[in-house]
Amino acid sequence: MSAEDIAEEVRSSFPDAEEVIIQYLSGYLVDDAGEEEDVLQIANNILQSLAGDRQDILEKLMNKLGDLLEDQLNARLKNSLRPKLQNKSQISSTIALSEGVDLESINKGKASRVDVKKLEKQEAKLKAKIEKRSRKDLYEGSKLLDAHRKQQSYEEMFMKINPLDASSSSKNKSKDIHLPSIDVNFGSNRILSGATLTLAHGRRYGLIGRNGVGKSTLLRHIAMREVPIPPHITILFVEQEIVGDDTKAIDSVLKADVWRDHLIKEQALLDKQLTELDAEGDDKRFVDAREELSSRLAEVHARLADMDAESGPARAAALLAGLGFDEADQQRPTRSFSGGWRMRLALARALFVKPTLLLLDEPSNHIDLNALAWLEDYLQTWAGTLLVVSHDRAFLDAVATDIVHQHSGRLDYYKGNFSQFYSTKSERDRNLRKEYETQMDYRKHLQAFIDRWRYNANRAAQAQMKIKILEKLPDLQPPEVEETEQFKFPETEKISPPLLQMNEVTFGYSHDKPILKNVNFDVGLDSRVAIVGANGAGKSTLIKVLTGELQPLGGHVTRNGRLRVGYFAQHHVDTLVPTMTPVQFLASKFPGKSEQEYRAHLGNFQISGMTGLQLIGTLSGGQKSRVAFAVLSLQQPHILLLDEPTNHLDIQGLDALMIALQKWNGGVIVISHDERFITTVAKELWVCGDGTVSKFRGDVQSYKNLIVSKVKAKP
Repeated sequence: MSAEDIAEEVRSSFPDAEEVIIQYLSGYLVDDAGEEEDVLQIANNILQSLAGDRQDILEKLMNKLGDLLEDQLNARLKNSLRPKLQNKSQISSTIALSEGVDLESINKGKASRVDVKKLEKQEAKLKAKIEKRSRKDLYEGSKLLDAHRKQQSYEEMFMKINPLDASSSSKNKSKDIHLPSIDVNFGSNRILSGATLTLAHGRRYGLIGRNGVGKSTLLRHIAMREVPIPPHITILFVEQEIVGDDTKAIDSVLKADVWRDHLIKEQALLDKQLTELDAEGDDKRFVDAREELSSRLAEVHARLADMDAESGPARAAALLAGLGFDEADQQRPTRSFSGGWRMRLALARALFVKPTLLLLDEPSNHIDLNALAWLEDYLQTWAGTLLVVSHDRAFLDAVATDIVHQHSGRLDYYKGNFSQFYSTKSERDRNLRKEYETQMDYRKHLQAFIDRWRYNANRAAQAQMKIKILEKLPDLQPPEVEETEQFKFPETEKISPPLLQMNEVTFGYSHDKPILKNVNFDVGLDSRVAIVGANGAGKSTLIKVLTGELQPLGGHVTRNGRLRVGYFAQHHVDTLVPTMTPVQFLASKFPGKSEQEYRAHLGNFQISGMTGLQLIGTLSGGQKSRVAFAVLSLQQPHILLLDEPTNHLDIQGLDALMIALQKWNGGVIVISHDERFITTVAKELWVCGDGTVSKFRGDVQSYKNLIVSKVKAKP
């Protein structure tokens, strides 16, 4: 019985449970519980919050946990009773062992020597301890997630992590970070062990690694100073969208710099107090008070000047404009924006604050290609230290000066952007493999000589020498083999054109506000088209009109009667059933195959082994994307319409998808912000904007350069 067995039972019973709770509970039950604690009762208390009205499911789960922990509980109980076994009459008649031993019947008729009052007192203490444990913070591995649960405001969190005196105390101090040995845990899982964290001030680091290796967890630990970052280094982590309220977007950005906001309010208060004192007489106490307030006001003015507070509104407006907010949007309340736009607001707020260390987690997932082009350009002149998690190679090539590779519980550092990292690492891996093979050949040669001459009188001395040489050779570990992935779409049969056409199509949710006007678009088996444009320009709307999900207001869409279209929605997770396994989900959509056939098909998209039998709700974002691709391929489509398919895939998964689409013989229409994906998969680039869709004469880089130049040209 292991922590993973416990975790799996909890996941299967409560698929909507947060992973951090599952990890905490499984680690507690297996490793962390005290000798005298009623572990099942504590587990029951913790799980009550997950169960809600599902008490029958909770009861079944507790029975399963009791079975899994039976041996461990018996051993704990025997250990706790061992000192008392010298006098059987002292054993409480209220205790019974689960193996059929009834101590009450054994001791029947014997006088109990237990002090009832003391027993009641101890039971009360134990009950209090259990209640305290059940209320214990379950989010120790990620206190940032807990901040909202405790209703701790952004301002309170900011001032806690970055005290107001941090700026003044940073003068003449190094802003480099060098921590020679850090450990990072997430629940019972060890993310890093004895790793070295080195971040030189002014460098831009791209943090890469496989899905699930713990990159986001590392960022949270740094953000909460759970690793010993020097206190004079200010930190800001962009992880979650802002909470919407009536604050205007521009004001939300200005208030993000809590120091600036605090000092401006203090300045206004000091001015008011000085005005009131000026109306008083020349009494010495008023003069002293004026001098004290004037001195403090001078300090506040100096601090505001140092942070260039006057340029705040202009800087905030420029940041919002770069991220796609026009002047009207900047005056809208934050509650009026969708989740994706609130993430952009969170990003704008972080850029406005200009912390010493900025932490970004997959920033390209939440913005379109236009905003991404601007962000790449902006970050290239970032004055502080940047640590960004991203699977977008083109973004890392444009932004990163260094790459940090997180794997095997450690951090490896490489100079240069992602392309340079890939080249350096590939060369190093080749050299390591070559060195390993050479060493193994040498060992085999020595062993062959020993085996042949060991018992030969003339060569025995030489054989003994070889044995000593062999024994002194260091133990060799085979070099890590980089895992590769493969996706596979089934070949599609040929059908006669036209397959899918839009003729003078106009669409809008109301006749007076059309999103698309007089659009002509033709899709065939040889189509390889990427559609780009700003968020809200109508890209996803165009795809939905092609699928038939939306009906045009004018014009018409022509579809071949035999045509099968596979549609990968941007929010594809919503189409999956979290309480089903991938095998069950495929069977519900495409019945008639055996479990083995479904599992083999999922294996075409790297959902292999027991992963196909896990609940979908417990899978990572990348694994859910793979399940969605497996569903698409079972439709045997002629054309694939893919809306942001790269968002949750790691670099290996993205490479596998690109290769599979290159080999596939059907048509592909893709909406994506990933430059490398577009360049690899698409032959044509179409721009969606101003109600039209038109072919762009140039590549993705030319389009991005055009976007950046337009933003910079704005006054």
